[in-house]
Parts: sequence; structure tokens; C-alpha cells
Amino acid sequence: MPLVLGGSAVVTPPYDIDNSCRFDDASSAGLAKTFGTPTNRDIWTVSFWFKVCNFEEQGLFWAEEDGSNYTFMALEPTGKFTFFGLLAGGASPNFKPSRLFRDVGAWYHFVIGWDSSQAVAENRIKFYVNGTQYTGPFGTEIYPAQDANSSINGANLHEVAEKDSTAAHNMNGYMSEVVFIDGTQYAASDFGEFDSASPTIWKPKDVSGLTFGNNGFHLDFGNSADLGADVSGNSNDFTPSGLTASDQAVDTPTNNFSTMNSLDNYFASGTFSEGNCNIVHPTSSNNAFCTSTIWLSSGKWYAEAKVITTGTGDGNLIGMSSVVSPAASNDGSLGETTANYGYYGNDGGYRHNASTTSYGSAYGVNAIIGIYLDLDNNKLYFAEDGTIQNSGTGITIIAAASQPSGYYTMSGGDWTSSTGVQWAWNFGGCSAFDVTSANQDVNGYGNFEYSPNDGGSASFDSSAKDFLAICTKNLGSDGG
Repeated sequence: MPLVLGGSAVVTPPYDIDNSCRFDDASSAGLAKTFGTPTNRDIWTVSFWFKVCNFEEQGLFWAEEDGSNYTFMALEPTGKFTFFGLLAGGASPNFKPSRLFRDVGAWYHFVIGWDSSQAVAENRIKFYVNGTQYTGPFGTEIYPAQDANSSINGANLHEVAEKDSTAAHNMNGYMSEVVFIDGTQYAASDFGEFDSASPTIWKPKDVSGLTFGNNGFHLDFGNSADLGADVSGNSNDFTPSGLTASDQAVDTPTNNFSTMNSLDNYFASGTFSEGNCNIVHPTSSNNAFCTSTIWLSSGKWYAEAKVITTGTGDGNLIGMSSVVSPAASNDGSLGETTANYGYYGNDGGYRHNASTTSYGSAYGVNAIIGIYLDLDNNKLYFAEDGTIQNSGTGITIIAAASQPSGYYTMSGGDWTSSTGVQWAWNFGGCSAFDVTSANQDVNGYGNFEYSPNDGGSASFDSSAKDFLAICTKNLGSDGG
């Protein structure tokens, strides 16, 4: 199970982050600005939260004066973080922790503080992960020369979620609360705190009282029409590229939403994009499915997905599973065992234990399928374009506790298809398809095309049921 940062524990005083921004390298998404004269070029701090979606070389923060002077922070294909600078005027830093950052279901918080005026080399770069200063082990540990200037905080180009201005090195994931401080080397405790009730959980806190300096900025992504807007008071706005209003997300460090899990992809061999909510399943005979990041054992839950491309004979399957797809078997499609259930596009039946039972209507391209999972009563419902199938009579499912893992997770893939299937998922945090209406669950979370709430109309087995977005603020008292 993935570590979930940003759960439902209470911070005193409470501080919630409302938005993040989704970056996708296929869209060449990023933010850029040329800095002005710094307050103190020798001293600065960068703080940001991020949720990574896949593993390739991808930039987090980049600054360049010219081909001989640049500094960047990036993730490598292995999941390692690297901080590197090519500095013509002094020793070039090369700072690479051995730790891997490969949890696609969690938010990480990084703070990098630079103060080259320090006499002790190890104090010239300080790196914090989720509130704790990282002191080793390192793959590489080279600190800058005393009083060396990095390209960061120079009067030159700076980029967020990019590296060396090439789309091939743009980030794939989400970023939130991106803060730059000019002239002060702050610690992680200036940007967050450990929760008093759950002291292993690192939580953000209000940064508005910090001293930002001339080039300082705070990107909170609160304006979908201007995702590069600086809210620090400095008006150091960034220019967005490859971003639209739909890239504003409510998936944040203080309310972590489920996405699809790009690490569960060995046999499925899908191509993940749009914040791990868009999956293109291959044009092959790999009958398989992919699973989501948050697994559930109780409560009532909702997600929806749109068919962008249908497979041969409408070979799309969507539903849930208590296990990941088999590693090397063409019998790995959703519904081939007792461990999972799939709603089949070809005939509208549901698949379970390699058998298809009549259920609803066949569906194809552009259909939006809603999944309503009731783990309190062991029922599963599907909707097509907002219409609950089978006149509201649900599918009786095996209790999660009696399944191999003890949990269920939302899942989707294809069956007997040689032309591939593309699913665009929406868990409410950031949809991979355009949401034209705004529906939230009864707790006020998520952004869905169709309502997850019954509204008292007794749509589900003649009962009124309200289903919730799969996010950490709904876990706990509401199930999970």
C-alpha cells in the first residue's frame, strides 16, 4: 500500500492547500520567468510539494545563464533526486542522495537551501525531505566553493517543472506550494510541521509571513486562468506554457486523491499521462488491466472514466480488483478470476470468474462510465453517461475481507483487443477528460461530470446511497 501524505489528521492551527498544478511532458507543460536583481545572490531557498507520476529524466527547477552556467533540480529515471550546477566561476555542486523517490501515490516535500557564504561546506546546501534534513548516504556529494554563485537567483531564466528548456525533460506529475526565497536560507520547519496527533505525518503551513526578497515568489495555482500567478506580494508572475485551466487540480498535499498506478504496469504495458489519469493500453494481445493507488475495504466510493479509443469489438473493461493484473498471462483481463469484476463494453455484461452475466447496455467511444462501489453492503453499480444500469439493481460482490488482499481498487483495461483501449479517468482530483459540469460528493470533495450522490431518489437497490471521492479527507470515519 502506498504511503499517503496529506491525510485527514488535524493541524493546529489548520492550514489547507486548495490547489496544485498538473504537468505533463507530452504537452510541454512548464512555467518560466527571467529574474531581476536579487537581494542576495549567495543565499536562497526553494520549497515545493510534488507527486511524481512516472520515471524518466524530468526537471523540477531550472536556471540558466548560458551554456556554461546553469543549475537544476531534477528526478532521474531511477527515481533519484539530483541537484547539479555547472558554474564557470567556482566549484560546481553535484548533490545526489542515494534515496529513491518512487511512490506515485504520495506527496513529497522538498526544501533546498543554498548559502555559499558558509565556512563549512556541508552547510552551503541543505536538503530536507518531508521535514527531515537529509544527511546521507549519497551517491555524489560535492558542495560549491565558498561564495560561489549558482545560476538560481541570478538575473536570468528560471523554469518550474522543466529542465534545459526541452520538452523531453519536463515534469510528469503534480506540484503544489512552489516557494522561492531570495536572501534567506530557511529550514523545512519554516514551510511545514509534524502533526501533533500523528508525529510521523509532515504537513504544510502558511508561508505568507516569510521574507521573500526581491526575486521571491509563491505559486499556489489558485487561479486556473493564470497558473503562473505569484501570490507572495512581489508580482513575480511566471509565464505558463502547455497548461490550460483543466490542469488546475484539487489533488493536494492536504487532500491526496487516488490516481491510476503507473507502477502496476508490467504486463499491461500501458502508456500513462495527464497526472496518471490517462492510460493508452497497447495494440497487442496483452489482455490486462491497471489499478489505482488507493485501495479500499469499507465505505461507499465513486470514480468515473471516459472511453477515448475503444478496442476491437469494444473490448473495454472497467471495474475493480482486489489484486494487480497477473504478471505474464493473457488470461489477465478484468473479471477472469474471482478477485475482480469488469463491465464489458461489447455487450454491457459484467465479467467475473471468467463468466459474463447480463447487466447493462453496451458502450463505446465517448461513453463516461461511473463506478459506484458500496463496500458496506457488498454491491457494485455502473452508470453510463449518468444513467445507473440494470434499473439500479447492483452486482453482489465478494466482501473485501474475503478477497486475497482484503481490499478493492478501481481498475480498467481491455479484453481480446488488438487495437488498444484508451481510458481517461477522473477520481475528482484532476480529470483526464474535460468536465463540463461540477459535481462534488456530500462532503464537498471532487469535481465530477456526474453526481456521486443519490439525492434521495433511491437509485441503488431501492435505497438512497451517497458515494464519495477517493481522497484522504474521506478516508477514516467514512471508510477506506
